[in-house]
Amino acid sequence: MKIKICFWINTFFSVLYLFWRIFFTIPFGAGALSVVCGVILLVFEALGMVEALIHFMNMHTDHNYKVPDVPKERFPHIDVYISTYSEEPELLYKTINGCKNMDYPDKSKVHVYLCDDNRRPEMEELAKKMGVNYLKRANNIGAKAGNLNHALANSTSPYVVTFDADMIPQKRFLMQLVPYLVDAEMKNEGKSEEEKVKIGFIQSPQNFYNPDLFQFNLFSENRIPNEQDYFYKDIQAARTKSNSVIYGGSNTIIAREALESIGGFYTEAITEDFATGILIQRAGFVCLGTSDPLASGLSPTDIPNLIQQRIRWGRGVIATGRKMHIYTAKDLSLSQKLNYWASIWYWYSPVKRLVYMISPILYAVFGFTIFKCTLPQVLAFWLPMYLTSNLALSQLSGNVRSNKWTGIYETIMFPYMLLPITLETFGITLKKFKVTAKSQLSGKQHYELYMIPFLLLIALSVYGIFRCIVVIFDSSSFGPGVVLFWMIMNLYYMIMAVLFIDGRVAYRRTERIPLEVPCTFTVDGEDIQGTTVDISEEGLSVQLDKPYYINEEAMVPVSLNWENCNTNVLAKLVYVKRHKNTWRYAMEIIDYKESYNDWLNLVFNRIPPLPSEIIKNSGSYDDIMLNTKKRLDPPTFQKRIYPRVLLNYEATVLGEGESKVRVKNFNYACVNLAIPKGPKKMMIKLFDDVIFDCTFQFKSRGENCIYTINNMQEIINDKEKYHKFLDFVVENNAIARGEAKAEQIEKDRMIKEYEKKRLIVFDEMNYV
Repeated sequence: MKIKICFWINTFFSVLYLFWRIFFTIPFGAGALSVVCGVILLVFEALGMVEALIHFMNMHTDHNYKVPDVPKERFPHIDVYISTYSEEPELLYKTINGCKNMDYPDKSKVHVYLCDDNRRPEMEELAKKMGVNYLKRANNIGAKAGNLNHALANSTSPYVVTFDADMIPQKRFLMQLVPYLVDAEMKNEGKSEEEKVKIGFIQSPQNFYNPDLFQFNLFSENRIPNEQDYFYKDIQAARTKSNSVIYGGSNTIIAREALESIGGFYTEAITEDFATGILIQRAGFVCLGTSDPLASGLSPTDIPNLIQQRIRWGRGVIATGRKMHIYTAKDLSLSQKLNYWASIWYWYSPVKRLVYMISPILYAVFGFTIFKCTLPQVLAFWLPMYLTSNLALSQLSGNVRSNKWTGIYETIMFPYMLLPITLETFGITLKKFKVTAKSQLSGKQHYELYMIPFLLLIALSVYGIFRCIVVIFDSSSFGPGVVLFWMIMNLYYMIMAVLFIDGRVAYRRTERIPLEVPCTFTVDGEDIQGTTVDISEEGLSVQLDKPYYINEEAMVPVSLNWENCNTNVLAKLVYVKRHKNTWRYAMEIIDYKESYNDWLNLVFNRIPPLPSEIIKNSGSYDDIMLNTKKRLDPPTFQKRIYPRVLLNYEATVLGEGESKVRVKNFNYACVNLAIPKGPKKMMIKLFDDVIFDCTFQFKSRGENCIYTINNMQEIINDKEKYHKFLDFVVENNAIARGEAKAEQIEKDRMIKEYEKKRLIVFDEMNYV
């Protein structure tokens, strides 16, 4: 109900705003150029509102479709196509492994095909090694669509699944989608051809296991969802009711009957998936979009590949719309035409964003009047529309998307897409395209030349803002305040674009996946029980309840127990850090033994833990400050290979005239003693027969000295003594940390007390 109220309130204020803009704001009398620019701005605003209205009408009703409960014996044969052209074998290995791992009542009915359009011997060898079918063809006619048509001609199952080379399915992929097809078949039994409702394809979301470039470059991988999440998880599912779901090319299950009825995958477009989906719907098939992510792939990891991908999508959609004659097609309903118009109009956002960027600059810098209005009119007509549209988008999207982040995405992309989209509009089409690279890059990428359009616009905007402020003060009028606000918002978008292009150093080769699984370390023949904190393709982090000693050179057997599966690897210690009352050990996997496939399943058989909605209280100021701080502060890396343990324990110094010394902390290699100056050699008794044989190393900060522990290995080798020592360390660490916390609380209290007294004195002085 709340969502519907937001929708109708925004619709009312949008219509009211549009009425005001059309009849009262065109700057007639200000010159021909001003009128032309004013009309262009109005047209883009109006079309944007129509697109938003179509979008809101789709979204304001429930679009979750429950998975039907159907007999397992009815599950049909399935062909799984993995299309590849230039991707690395390592990437394809993970995808094939995921496909082979998919659950199904009868796995002999699942036929996996590696469709290699580059005829590479290593791909044929990979398919043979992994026990899947290998397909190649003599030419590359029709590109990806031709490759899939070749697979279609060499397989027979009634349904086919298409995966891109990087998309790794979860085990439940087929079990979540096939029931819709079986349910439709069962309901169609006994009906005439005219009465049957046939499913053409089911599109599940394209999900990603690495942060996209918008998340990563803007240090927002924990603050915002993937830029494509809103489209694939919400918009696609909402378009089901109008039967205008877009076939995304991957993570899709398609009826062979539907493909054969249209002559196979469409080969005359660079976005063959978009075109194929439209043709299937025009042939009378019903298509379903689901919101549950069932497979995850790799987002582009550099700016050129991202731009190349979006140019191909944009030009392909516009060209397909023109070739398909969607506006005059008699076999498309009005709602389908409106939704496909909205899909095409979306790719004109570069032109729209240019208009929105240039319009205030024309007024503030060059003196052209783009629209005429007063501040009270703006507050009465524009402000309610602006606020309610923000609220409606937030409510309808479940806080997955906001107007602010839409503005950031569009601003970042518009300079590079403007010319290609314009060329495609006039029929100068893209005949060939490059396959988007699917690899993870490390290090800092340098794309400073991409900043030039934004730096020019920033310079003009700053000058325009200065001019607006001068006019406001000189005229004592707040009329230019509207343009001032507009330019400040545009300036924010452009600053975010520059920060995006400035990029960020990628230190990790693979992504961490938070995961709690029981595990066992075997150190010096002894099993140590722990729990994983996170895992990746190349390593894991394990939480232990005691600060165990692990040699940095040791190859440690690690066993993980999950879902009735035991996965064994050999790992090497990278670093140790304390976390609350436990210690976390980061390990690099050196040898997977025979568990590599199981390890891949453990990593990828889950929804990646990236945000599903925009975090609250993340304002524009916070965005800029976060990015500035992250760029100025050097990154910190954990380097400790031994756990440092706080003790703050009073021990006994053995020798003539026994004395006491305070052991502040230790880390197996060294011990920190609270003494201003000590002897070169010391024997320190902690308890019972646990004695540190110490040699002076250097004087530390304050009244502290660092000593090397010479006999630590002897203590570790004596298992009984070692376990007593660990218990002693854990107990005294808890006491020491409690004391330190109490001390800090007391310090904070004293500081507050002092500040309070200081403020009272300050207030009295002000009063006097």
